[in-house]
Amino acid sequence: MSLLRRCSQSISRATTGLESNIMRIMGLDYGSRTVGVAISDELLLTAQGKEIIRRKEENKLRRTMARIEELIQEYNVEKMVLGLPLNMDQTPSERSELCLEFKDKLERRTGIPVVMWDERLTTVEADEIMDEAGIRGRERKEYVDMIAAQIILQDYLDNSKDKT
Repeated sequence: MSLLRRCSQSISRATTGLESNIMRIMGLDYGSRTVGVAISDELLLTAQGKEIIRRKEENKLRRTMARIEELIQEYNVEKMVLGLPLNMDQTPSERSELCLEFKDKLERRTGIPVVMWDERLTTVEADEIMDEAGIRGRERKEYVDMIAAQIILQDYLDNSKDKT
């Protein structure tokens, strides 16, 4: 076997091993009928909005969970960050308990740890981003949850000392 071919095979094996060790973090913004999804880059430096998962009723989570599991496999997600809606005085909001229940369901179903992250003012920030981008009217509803998930995840990446 030629030296070039052996080197090529060694590089291929080494690269394959590295790819399997790459970890990403998923950010989620849990709403009554939608879940905004964002994914980190491999270096855990930036968050990218990926999609909005829609459902007809708040308590219908089977398809939502299945889609999250698909994304976990696709992006090799090893941790999730879920927005926790708190009041401005840091007390739990009406939606806080629903988000905590969703967290428990996610952990049970996926076996992946879920970190709760303060999501106060993420919708305001998402609105500002959409204003700057010129997104108006009905289009705003299409993007707000995904942008909020991206903001939640980016805030976690920027401020968490323990990202792994």
